[in-house]
Order: sequence, then structure tokens, then C-alpha cells
Amino acid sequence: MGILLEAAGTQAGADGAATAGSIGLVGMIVIYAVIIGAMWFFLMRPQNKEKKRVAAMLSTLAEGDSVQTTSGFFGTVISIVDNDTVIVEFGNNKNCRIPMEKAAICKVEKPGE
Repeated sequence: MGILLEAAGTQAGADGAATAGSIGLVGMIVIYAVIIGAMWFFLMRPQNKEKKRVAAMLSTLAEGDSVQTTSGFFGTVISIVDNDTVIVEFGNNKNCRIPMEKAAICKVEKPGE
């Protein structure tokens, strides 16, 4: 009789360990999901907002605006060739006019500002 009770106790202990292990696995999956969600919220979301801000800034670009390029040069927009290309004039001597992509502009200042 004692052997049967010991075997039954061992069986119940094994079932309890298996249940605790599966709950631990579900808990780990939930923790990873929370971590991935937090990473998206703190890293990807601000990056998407910045992309939208830059796209809005470049869509309002007009002739006569002062711009700063990604390489640090300051100039004035002379003409807008198409949706992707503008001609920017650099310097005071009016001889340096360079066609460039709108994506190379990082800062726009309107003439009245």
C-alpha cells in the first residue's frame, strides 16, 4: 500500500511540474510580446513621425526659400524642376547653382520667418 501511495505522489508531482513549465512558457511568450511592443512604440513610432514631418516640410518647399542641405550648406531655392529635383543657389556671387534632390534638404526657412 505504501508503494502505491508513493507512486501516486510522484505522479501528481510530475503533473504539477509539467503544468508549471507550460505556464512558464506562456509567460515568456507574453513577456517577449510586451518587449517587442515597447520597442516598436519607443523606436519605430517616433521615426515614422519624423518621416511624415520631413515629407510635409518638403511638400511646402517653394522658390525663394532658404534651405540647409544634409551636408551643411546653406542656399536659396531658385527653381523647382520636378517632384524630386530643385535648383539651389549657394553663396553671394550668384554663380553657384546646383541641381539637387529634395531628399538632400534637411531644413527649410521661409523668407518671412
